[in-house]
Amino acid sequence: MQSNTLKRTHANITTPRVGRGGKRGKTSGRGTKGQNARAGHKNRPEMRDIIKKIPKLRGHGKNRSRTVRVRESYTPVNLATLEMAFNAGDTVTFAALAQKGITSMRGGKVQRVKVLGTGSLSKKLELSGIPVSETAKAAIEKAGGSVL
Repeated sequence: MQSNTLKRTHANITTPRVGRGGKRGKTSGRGTKGQNARAGHKNRPEMRDIIKKIPKLRGHGKNRSRTVRVRESYTPVNLATLEMAFNAGDTVTFAALAQKGITSMRGGKVQRVKVLGTGSLSKKLELSGIPVSETAKAAIEKAGGSVL
């Protein structure tokens, strides 16, 4: 291959340059004066149009992002699941539930659960730091366990 045999693979296409003499003079196809005739022109919308587009919300501090509260989401765990997974006298915590495979880790954190009263419990279990429904609490205490 020699330098005198090289050829372009694509043609060098440029946009026509206007306003520099020749066939397009005066307004150079822009057809107007002022803001619209300038290079890089953008018609800025009026402030009233911008305000009209913002949704008007009710509540404390209209259009304030801090009014949205992130809720804790709980995964339900039934008594029947605890009956199968744990032995009598065990302490049930969030970490113990994750270790037994009942819940999973979410973003490197132990998933939050709430114990519900579906199923029966015959073993004495001690629940520590876990939210429990009223029916589940009654069933745990009836079996001899405790909720801390």
